[in-house]
Amino acid sequence: MALWALVPVKHLQNGKSRLAGVLTVKERAALATTWLQRTLGILVNIPAVQHTLVVSRDQRALRIARDLGVQTVSEGPAAELNAALERATEAARLQGAAAVLIVPIDLPLLADADLEALLADAGSGPQVVAAPDRHGSGTNALLVQPPGAIKYAFGPGSLQAHAAAARSAGVPYCERRLPGLAMDIDLPEDLHMINGLANGKPA
Repeated sequence: MALWALVPVKHLQNGKSRLAGVLTVKERAALATTWLQRTLGILVNIPAVQHTLVVSRDQRALRIARDLGVQTVSEGPAAELNAALERATEAARLQGAAAVLIVPIDLPLLADADLEALLADAGSGPQVVAAPDRHGSGTNALLVQPPGAIKYAFGPGSLQAHAAAARSAGVPYCERRLPGLAMDIDLPEDLHMINGLANGKPA
């Protein structure tokens, strides 16, 4: 199947506002840039991923992606994640995508093996495969085949919303709980946990 990875990127400088108490604007921008480059570097090395597409309003993020040989699409005027992903999905579908894999950039433990495991059981028919966050409520990666099989529902309670959307559409749904896809960064305590792991301290 022609699998496209879709990578949504908020404005590098203004993203992760909930980390403002522990990181400056410059530090948050640097962290987001590192995450973006790392995520794209992982995706381009996954054999099953034929194409990667970054969707963003941030021209710097789009330039970084293009410099790495990744396709880009500018986010629409809505400035809303699900709308941006719908726009990116349509762009991928028009270029022959048979499936899309949505991967955010704020997954500091992400490794090639996590994405390969997520895709390992992917068949040729319609399906939705979700990777839950560590709380079991968010969606930290999502495989949708064919593109547009369900409406995206990223936000609070997205895991349950995506499961419900798949049921409503009559599309087989499953979840893959993978360590590198479970940890995302939203709050200062998430950052402290990751720093603790990096320093060899208990999380």
